[in-house]
Order: sequence, then C-alpha cells, then structure tokens
Amino acid sequence: MEKVNLAEKLSLFTDYFNPRIAGELNGQQVKLVKFKGEFVWHHHDLEDELFYVVKGSFDMHLRDRIITVNAGEFLIMPRGVEHKPVAAEEVEIMLFEPATTVNTGNMTDNDLTVKELKRI
Repeated sequence: MEKVNLAEKLSLFTDYFNPRIAGELNGQQVKLVKFKGEFVWHHHDLEDELFYVVKGSFDMHLRDRIITVNAGEFLIMPRGVEHKPVAAEEVEIMLFEPATTVNTGNMTDNDLTVKELKRI
C-alpha cells in the first residue's frame, strides 16, 4: 500500500494516447494518460469509462454534441456510446475503467491501440 502522486507519475512520460496503469482495485484499473490532438471514434461494448481531468481540458465529441471537460471535472462515458476525445493542447487525464478495457474499444485495427499497458 503506497500513495500515488499524480504529478510525479504524469511527469514520467510525454507521449499521447498511451495509457499507463497507476493502480488497480476490484477489477478496475486507474490509468494515467495524456491527450493532444484527436483520437479515433470508438465505443466500448462492455465497459463504462470515467475520465477525470487532472490538468488542462478536452472536448469529448459525441455524435450529437460536444462536452468540454476541465481540470477538476470528470465525465463518465457509458458503454456502447460512440465517442472521440479531442484536445487542442496537452491534457492530463486519470481514467477509471475495467481492466479489460482496450483504449480504442471496437476500433482495434489502428496505430493508437495499446494492447499491453505499462505500469508506472
């Protein structure tokens, strides 16, 4: 049992859309990731995701609207809802999601899919 310093862990990497595992609990993973630019449209058939913004802000594009999420706010993306994160500037995110969650959901045939996550 050790505490986790988010700023310290987030300083360990500089790449985008490549989540790292920072902790695990009850079949869920706490992941840290940085976004900049556009991700791919995708959805998750079986998993809900929680996006908590540590620093910066991003727009979550949905097919019918865009939701801006700022530092200190979170958004829960229900399973089955197609979405695409977009960040004009670098944003630091903490994710809570089941360990089975693949970052690109149903769109696993692209360069952004991370099949084996690193632990930090």
